[in-house]
Amino acid sequence: MKWMIASDIHGSALFCRQVLEAFARERAGRLLLLGDLLYHGPRNRLPEGYAPQEVAALLNGVREKIFCVRGNCEAEVDQMVLDFPVLADYCLLEAEGRLVFATHGHHYNLGSPPALSPGDVLLHGHTHVPAKERQPGGWWYLNPGSVSLPKEDSPRGYMTWEGSQFTWKELDGTEYGRLDME
Repeated sequence: MKWMIASDIHGSALFCRQVLEAFARERAGRLLLLGDLLYHGPRNRLPEGYAPQEVAALLNGVREKIFCVRGNCEAEVDQMVLDFPVLADYCLLEAEGRLVFATHGHHYNLGSPPALSPGDVLLHGHTHVPAKERQPGGWWYLNPGSVSLPKEDSPRGYMTWEGSQFTWKELDGTEYGRLDME
């Protein structure tokens, strides 16, 4: 199954619409959101198109396709307006003998990783910077970057995951990175 992975929408209806357009274009079976969906947070500027209620409505429209983890900007009140679970700190996915530990990145990250085996993946957002780095223990750290507030001159983007291949793309679908883990 093909997954699309995005993070850090931060309440931007403009960029949420673009994520959902990309999701349809990618024909992925599931959309994995790595947190910070509705609120911009006190450290971030307001993103273009800030409209958290509209973001909630847009995401609720594809709720049966979404897996989500809690970001540092999620609160219990967010769960009251979203029709899919958003309060789990992480989710575990497995494909082709590989564990993918998906989280936002504010609890589990490179400084505080979960227990992983060689070939496993720590997948998180939070930094707003895309990444693909093999770690000394033989596991991988992957980050799709940010949909609405990218940092370090990175593009607004997302990732796809299919089989052993992870691909980084800009919101318009332009590919800019790839990792084949075979």
